[in-house]
Amino acid sequence: MKGLELSKKYYLEFGKPMLERSFADILPLIAVGLVGSGSECLGFDDEISTDHDFEPGFCLFLPDESIVDRKTEFALERAYAKLPNEFLGFRRSPVSPVGGNRRGVIRMSEFFMKTTGHPNGELDIFDWLSIDEQALLEATSGEIFYDGSKYFSEIRQKLSYLPENVRLKKLAGHILNMAQAGQYNYQRCLSRDDTAAAQLAIFEFVKSALRVIFLINKKYIPYYKWSFRALRELPTLSSLHDPLEFLISSANSEDNANIKNETIRSICNEILMVLEKESLLHLEGDDLEAYAYEINSKISEERIRNMHILCAI
Repeated sequence: MKGLELSKKYYLEFGKPMLERSFADILPLIAVGLVGSGSECLGFDDEISTDHDFEPGFCLFLPDESIVDRKTEFALERAYAKLPNEFLGFRRSPVSPVGGNRRGVIRMSEFFMKTTGHPNGELDIFDWLSIDEQALLEATSGEIFYDGSKYFSEIRQKLSYLPENVRLKKLAGHILNMAQAGQYNYQRCLSRDDTAAAQLAIFEFVKSALRVIFLINKKYIPYYKWSFRALRELPTLSSLHDPLEFLISSANSEDNANIKNETIRSICNEILMVLEKESLLHLEGDDLEAYAYEINSKISEERIRNMHILCAI
């Protein structure tokens, strides 16, 4: 059973009746769901995932103390702690009295402060350029089972994806990095018989290629452990999963190096063709560096366009 399914079943069987019975007065102010960190919030959990942090439980998000006071918060924490410890063969973890839990009662402002650095998720353009996409994914992943005021869900919607000018800045930076690492440095490192440096160049190329693919799909890229898993499910360029995996998992013998160079060219060409369809570039040749600056020129906000091309990566 997937973690989200387990969490929702547990909420419907035990959490919802408890809230309706004992906290009906604040129920319209609460949001309930399973969001944040963890493979279960991405739907990527499997049998291996059950060895830690896999349990029946859910998050109860409260507004600030000026709306729901600390006494009520404490009562809700106690009521949540008294819910059954076992459900469908899984045990709940003990609730920490000092906080830090991924389940249980959490202030909305604390959740968004932790994930975005702002209590209400209001990001300025410099926040958008610098914040780790994994943090934004944690703020917007998972599922909300109930949201009385819709406030929590509205913030999540505002954070659902990058502003377009930020997406373009990231695209330009990662395209340039692909050019430097894959089209230029990989072969130069091999020419010096420095296969370790060559493989580092491959890693840089693949990391940026992955980010470009997620940016094309307008999806936040997850923590590196899940990036290839998530790539398989993207609607555009998921076919690049195997060639990218080949690049980072194969040696740099002379025969392999020739194949890798051809694989790099093929990956670049497929990405460029998609970007041309988006009208972000006019395809002439395969010089990624030139295309990076062409994409950067499409940024409509001058202050972002004039920032260093690598500032967002």
